Amino acid sequence: MWRRHHVDVPVGVVDVGSNTVRVLVSDHGRTLLSERAMLRLGADIELHGEIPAEKLETTADLVGRFVADARKAGADPIEVLIASPGRQAANGADLAAEIAGRAGCPTRILSAVEEGHLAFVGAVTNAGVPAGRTVGVVDVGGGSAQVVVGTRKNGPVWTRSIDIGSQRLTSRMLSQDPPGSAAVGAARAEVDRHLAGFDPPQPRTTLAIGGSARALKRIVGGRLGRAELDSLLVLLADTPTGELVERHGIAADRVRTLPGGAVILSEIQRVLGTPLRVQRGGLREGALLSLAGERALAA
Repeated sequence: MWRRHHVDVPVGVVDVGSNTVRVLVSDHGRTLLSERAMLRLGADIELHGEIPAEKLETTADLVGRFVADARKAGADPIEVLIASPGRQAANGADLAAEIAGRAGCPTRILSAVEEGHLAFVGAVTNAGVPAGRTVGVVDVGGGSAQVVVGTRKNGPVWTRSIDIGSQRLTSRMLSQDPPGSAAVGAARAEVDRHLAGFDPPQPRTTLAIGGSARALKRIVGGRLGRAELDSLLVLLADTPTGELVERHGIAADRVRTLPGGAVILSEIQRVLGTPLRVQRGGLREGALLSLAGERALAA
């Protein structure tokens, strides 16, 4: 079981997401390497339905460099995980093939369920919640959002994914700066449509992971409950990007998609019924635990 696994050898993972590509190498739970670059693959997919040939090459070159950096840091094994861009782009298989050829290490496109499960493991392990407590994990990315409920002891018991994330929602409905209250209201209705039929078990604790959640916490200074999220949506609807950057010190690239991330987190929080506790750790940390466990079993 994943709960017995510990990061006891240097292992590395490269995460190819809708907005960013990241590499993380860890040894005995200590971070040896962490790098990121923003490529906005999700924006290309929204515009073209696929990833342009030149962006395929750029992505493969970047992943190849990140894998080389991970090897220099002593990582073995290393795995490349492709999240929503691999599932949503018409040429997702080409993306995986291009990356695999350049990276020279195992490369795979994650299903939405796999992505959610790895994020759950990484989040609940870092959070140190009691082993038997029912925990929800909400992971809002650029292209999709995953909601998983389970326990640290037994793992996930309920998993759902919606095929819309902060980048997708921004491109489709919140592209004005600022977006305005009418657009935010329409975006909330759209996310509610995606959440139709969600009937999760009631978690005692809900963890929110990802860049949108961390940026929102930076603005409010604490948990993201119903009142906090409603206030944030009012603020984000009417405040220009430049003012938010200056006032809160959040990167402009993050602020641009923050209203979309806030809408998705708000509507998911409404369904789960518990405040969101912002937590570091997620997909990459869960993948590192999995790799370390496989390495230990093979030893």
